[in-house]
Amino acid sequence: GGFHYCWVLSWMHLNSGYKSLVTPPRLRPRVPNAKAPKLGLFATRAPHRPNPIALSALSIIGVSEELGVVRVRGIDLIDGTPVLDIKPYVPYCD
Repeated sequence: GGFHYCWVLSWMHLNSGYKSLVTPPRLRPRVPNAKAPKLGLFATRAPHRPNPIALSALSIIGVSEELGVVRVRGIDLIDGTPVLDIKPYVPYCD
């Protein structure tokens, strides 16, 4: 029983500012002084965005109802990042 995955909504509290055009790491040239193509912010996974709310899909590895703790695998947040909500991942609608 129970859920195997969850969504975590968090507040990217250390983000400050953003640029509307960015160069993703995979498009950066390996040759010095070469021009790198820029893409629109929303066409990338750039962490600095106008909306500081982040969404992560994570594997649940344990739950303690007594402690109010959900242990997850795959979290990509800085220690101390505020978590706004945790929602179950439901395969038929997610």
